[in-house]
Amino acid sequence: MRRLRAAPTLRGRLALMALVAGALWIAVLTTAFNLALDNRLRQQADDVVRTRAEAVGATVEARPDGRLVVREPAQDQALDTGVWIYQGRQAVEKPSGASGPLRRQADLLAGKSHVFADSPGPGPWRLYALPVAKADGSGQAGTVVASVSLDPYRSTADTALVASTALAVALLGGSYLLTRLVVRHALRPVAVMSDQAARWSGSAAPERFGSAGRPAELAALAANLDVLLDRLAAVLRHEQHQAAELSHELRTPLARVTAEIDWLNLRPREESEQRASHEAIADAAATMRQICDFLLSEVRTRESPAPGRCRFPDLIHRLLARDRAEGPGSPTVTIWGDRVDIGVSEEVAERILTPLLDNARRYARHAVTVRCAAGAGRITLYVVDDGPGVPEEFRSSLFEPGRRADPGDGHDGAGLGLALARRLARAAGGDITFSGVGPGASFAVSLPAG
Repeated sequence: MRRLRAAPTLRGRLALMALVAGALWIAVLTTAFNLALDNRLRQQADDVVRTRAEAVGATVEARPDGRLVVREPAQDQALDTGVWIYQGRQAVEKPSGASGPLRRQADLLAGKSHVFADSPGPGPWRLYALPVAKADGSGQAGTVVASVSLDPYRSTADTALVASTALAVALLGGSYLLTRLVVRHALRPVAVMSDQAARWSGSAAPERFGSAGRPAELAALAANLDVLLDRLAAVLRHEQHQAAELSHELRTPLARVTAEIDWLNLRPREESEQRASHEAIADAAATMRQICDFLLSEVRTRESPAPGRCRFPDLIHRLLARDRAEGPGSPTVTIWGDRVDIGVSEEVAERILTPLLDNARRYARHAVTVRCAAGAGRITLYVVDDGPGVPEEFRSSLFEPGRRADPGDGHDGAGLGLALARRLARAAGGDITFSGVGPGASFAVSLPAG
């Protein structure tokens, strides 16, 4: 069975980033230190071999006849070690036991002046050629070549390299552990917030994180999360409220269907009674379908990926033509306004305007007016009729689902048209409002401009 790899933690990532950055910086410092130390040790070796050559050169005297005379001081073994004295290209004095490569390199420096050179070994050596001037100072009579072994310097450099590398590794390990501890302490508020969210998700608690007493970054995060929780709570309340409304509205037609079926099953009925019962069941089913259409229409509008576009007054003409075909003899509808684009799809606009036009033509005495006014990024459509209007006591409940001003007025409907129209308008970025001015009913539909 394939094992799932654990997801890396933020603390581990931050500690790893700090480790990488620290490793790069310490590597640069270690390299720079060892290069500087190597250069310093080479300078010291040069100073030593130059000083030895000058000390030996002080014991060499050039005679007027061109010969070199070496004054031997007492206990000159230290000066004679690794030193050659040349008269021209001929060695006057040379150390015993010198290796072949070192001796050949010294011979190459004969006749040179103030020149350094390296010999490969066995073991690295550093050589320096010091000129010996003629008695009259007119030229170079000889050369003193001194040498010094670089083994002690190399050993010091190697020891420093190993020690600095070990110190770098120790520093990296310590800084990594310290960084994890510091990051763990710094992220402790995040862990607390995560635990709070886990507890709240299990109990649907109304608590919020709050930004007081938190660092600036976490305060901003907490504020954004609180806003998100408020929105989710509002959506949940809306869905619960809508579900309760739909349950309440569906209960009545379902009860009517159940009652009619039970009534038909009690005993044989006459044909007229059966017809009336079937009509009642059909009316109840139509009401339930309207309620379901109400829910589906709002959901489709919320999930619509693009706002779409339609044009006034073409939209109104199509709606009126369809209504005239379905129900001739309705009041006259007058349309006012210039041609403008509305920033919603034609389907959504029809669902918003159809309940308003149906109500206006249903209750109008003689005429209905649809007027369009364009504003800054908004299109407002006014639907006005000359009917009896909306009772004063009912206006506060006008847009509530399932509410009708006069359920016994002889018109079908579940009281969901205006509620659906307003919800669709708000979902599309607009709104519907009622104006009590005038003898009839006046509604203003505000929608985005196209």
